[in-house]
Amino acid sequence: MPVTLNPYLNFRGTAREALEFYHAIFGGTLNISTFADFQASESPADADLVMHGQIDGADGLTIMAADVPAHMEYHGISGVSVSISGDDDAVIRGYWNGLSDGATVLQPLEVAPWGDAFGMLLDRFGASWLVNISGTAA
Repeated sequence: MPVTLNPYLNFRGTAREALEFYHAIFGGTLNISTFADFQASESPADADLVMHGQIDGADGLTIMAADVPAHMEYHGISGVSVSISGDDDAVIRGYWNGLSDGATVLQPLEVAPWGDAFGMLLDRFGASWLVNISGTAA
């Protein structure tokens, strides 16, 4: 089995909405399990929260996410960015356009000094994304 490294994002009550949003952008398969599914909810309020969600998208993309229940400390999504890079301009621009919906664009997706198209944004759920399209001509 190959080794994989992929983002696992934590949310406070919005993991399902975030996963459905990302699934609409990246496609593939979406699987969601709640705390109730594993008899792991400590209160009725936790029952429908996402204990584990996973998108296995096109192009080998995998994103995992979960809700942090109220009884656990939550610091938001900070100090890390999810990076998407490659040379398929149409596909990656499509991802950028989807992620941009409701986002705060920190750096527009445009040709950078190193010659690639590069952009940064904070999506509507607070996740930071870096997008780089290799070898893009203006």
